[in-house]
Amino acid sequence: MTNSEHTHPEDEAVFAVSDENGVEREMVPVYSFDYNDSEYVVLVDRNDPESDGMILRIEQDGDELVLANIEDDEEWDAVVTIYNEILEQEQEG
Repeated sequence: MTNSEHTHPEDEAVFAVSDENGVEREMVPVYSFDYNDSEYVVLVDRNDPESDGMILRIEQDGDELVLANIEDDEEWDAVVTIYNEILEQEQEG
């Protein structure tokens, strides 16, 4: 008998994301939030949840949702600040 952390792993959204070295990792969303009329998602490695996560912007491309890197430094600083506030609230709760 195996022990699983997820009650319904087949329902879990999994994204294949290549890192800066071209290594593909299976990433799962842990948080999503809105900022400045855009939606963002925080992904962590499915097989290494303690590793650093990624914050990506969710964009609509026709009927599909696309994950986009955040290129703008000001936008990046703002979403990191929001994510850190989410983490602080979670730790306090």
